[in-house]
Amino acid sequence: MNTADHPVTRDVRQRALLIGTVLLVSYAYFYQGGGWNQNSRFDLVRAMVEQRTLRIDDYQDNTGDKAVYQGHYYSDKAPGLALLALPAVAVARPILRAAGVDPLSPSGLVALSYIATLFAVALPAALGCACMMLLAARLGSGIGGAFAALGLGLGTPLWAWATLFWGHALAGSCLLLSLAAIVALKHDPGRPVLWSFAAGLAAGWATVSEYPAAPASAVLALLMLSVIRSSDRQRQRRAVGGFAVGTLVCVGVLTGYQYLAFGSVLHLGYAYYEPGAFPWMSRGFVGLTYPRIDVMWKLLFGWRRGLLFAAPVVAAAPFGLRLLWKETEHRGVALAAAAIAAYYFLFNASFSAWHGAWSYGPRYMGAGVPVLCVGLAQAWSRASSRWRWGLGLLAMFGAMSALMAVSVTAQPPSEFRCPLVQLYWPLFWAGRLSYNQGSFLRLSEELPGQTHGAFNLGELMGLHGLWSLLPLLAVWVLAAWAWKRLDREDHRGFAKSAAT
Repeated sequence: MNTADHPVTRDVRQRALLIGTVLLVSYAYFYQGGGWNQNSRFDLVRAMVEQRTLRIDDYQDNTGDKAVYQGHYYSDKAPGLALLALPAVAVARPILRAAGVDPLSPSGLVALSYIATLFAVALPAALGCACMMLLAARLGSGIGGAFAALGLGLGTPLWAWATLFWGHALAGSCLLLSLAAIVALKHDPGRPVLWSFAAGLAAGWATVSEYPAAPASAVLALLMLSVIRSSDRQRQRRAVGGFAVGTLVCVGVLTGYQYLAFGSVLHLGYAYYEPGAFPWMSRGFVGLTYPRIDVMWKLLFGWRRGLLFAAPVVAAAPFGLRLLWKETEHRGVALAAAAIAAYYFLFNASFSAWHGAWSYGPRYMGAGVPVLCVGLAQAWSRASSRWRWGLGLLAMFGAMSALMAVSVTAQPPSEFRCPLVQLYWPLFWAGRLSYNQGSFLRLSEELPGQTHGAFNLGELMGLHGLWSLLPLLAVWVLAAWAWKRLDREDHRGFAKSAAT
């Protein structure tokens, strides 16, 4: 199969842009409030912006996810998410002042935490899903790319993760973007440095954002080498050089942060917890032991965290990767995607705190879900009309479940054995949305009798209950109309070309 048989046309780019825009609006529509994980990262953003330091001493009382080194508090998380949010927050502060809002007031800090989540999590996630369609086009999946992009973006827990200031959605999106750049490197031989640099930077930033992404990034490096092995020496050198530069930029950022924070490029924040803070982290290697069969079952089929319970359409992805494997030209892509997804599955099943505390879906294997969903494009493209109906229904079930999750809370308390039935369904249909009242604020910044927790944009417009989701529904209807218009333009273009 010739790579030139699958160009990325103007129509594909327009549809990818439309999908990315719709997903960005869908993610940005919800603000999930605070929690230990996101507070730890935002505390680091505040420390860098407000005090020009990596120490979160003045902010740490709002989170238990913190490291203590030489008498000072630091975020225990990888720094990539906070560093990515830093420019947006720095730019937003004077804008808020110009609008008459004090950036240090509770309302100003809520706005800044929302902006941080929007630019550092929602935007990369939407961009990754949009690139899914471009990637699928280069792999010969055609319109299957649209199903994969929407199935991933709305029909899996990625929707919930993309509304939280966590690192999972960012890391997974970076891995998907790196994979897309590697495939573009293969299909666009004229720009090896550009695509290889983008691939190295994205794969590296996944690790800067979440330490467990390192093995997945290594898999992508091997895929890049396999893609260029048949190229001439000059192109190989340029591609390897571009990938190396992109990776080294990320290595420099990560090691520089670790040295400035913990005095060594090899020391992670996880090594400096307060005594007794997270006892499970002392088991094995920072909490990692070995994959357990019972945990594997719960990660896939459990009512509390099961990926296939929350997003049953993902079950079709391995079959799609199998179809991709059968095409010799794309065998490496299928193998890399399967290896990354399998790694994250085994990683999550090996972690002592595998359940991920308050989380919708199995968040510790979340960064592997975007790459796994590459198989959805092939599954849709090869499916019969009857099977497409089935895939569509599975995707709709996942999307409805995710909609209830982001509307009520993307952080269901651990007391619920089946959040979908026990929490989401009753609260959603009763119109009791924005359940989480956790805040990004320091304890001293909290105002008695007021909440700075979750909300959606419809509620800010004065709408209540399910009515607050109407503006989002209007965006979806408008997007469907724009999609149909692109269809009509395609038909007219095809008829014109046939006539000539």
